[in-house]
Amino acid sequence: MAQLLHIDSSIRGEHSTSRRLTARAAAAWRAAHPGGTVTYRDLGRNPLPHLDEAGGLARMVPAEQHSPEQRASWALSEELVAEVKRADTVLLGLPLYNYGAPSSVKTWVDHLIAPGIAYDPVTNAGLLGDREFIVLASRGGGYGPGTPRAGWDHAEPWLPHGLSLTGIQPRFITAELTLAPVNPAMAELIPLHEASLATAEREIDELWVPASAAA
Repeated sequence: MAQLLHIDSSIRGEHSTSRRLTARAAAAWRAAHPGGTVTYRDLGRNPLPHLDEAGGLARMVPAEQHSPEQRASWALSEELVAEVKRADTVLLGLPLYNYGAPSSVKTWVDHLIAPGIAYDPVTNAGLLGDREFIVLASRGGGYGPGTPRAGWDHAEPWLPHGLSLTGIQPRFITAELTLAPVNPAMAELIPLHEASLATAEREIDELWVPASAAA
């Protein structure tokens, strides 16, 4: 039975473009995988604890030497890695905050970098790479080549590097200029935003063939 892991991270609730995109993708996945199961995690509403001094070194200490805090931190990493391992497809909503990924996504990645369960600590071979990973990204401005802030998006370039040890290779579908409809100073960019959003929605709709269409 096919399994989907659907993760949101936006703090903007119903106003979030990335949530809108992940919801569309999840619906398309369900249509293509009748009977499939979905696990949902909301990092925006229920953020994970950051790695801290008390428990964060669990990844570098033998399990039999774990303190209670390290034991709890490691158990959470095991839970998060298990969610990824069960999934055939992972959807991640990735808004851009202050030119980078939300700290909640960075924390999720930090917990996934777990030796022995997400990668082989001897060979550094990734253990999570045999699944589809779709990232639905949203950006308030425009950061493409030739724009005033080209290269200021540090979320999309970072994520493949951050996950590289695990073997996961993300595919990005991005909608940008999402602030144009609500920021009067960006009003002239609304048509570009609408075109970007339409392209992202079309790419989502082409990800999987519904079972009814394949029959």
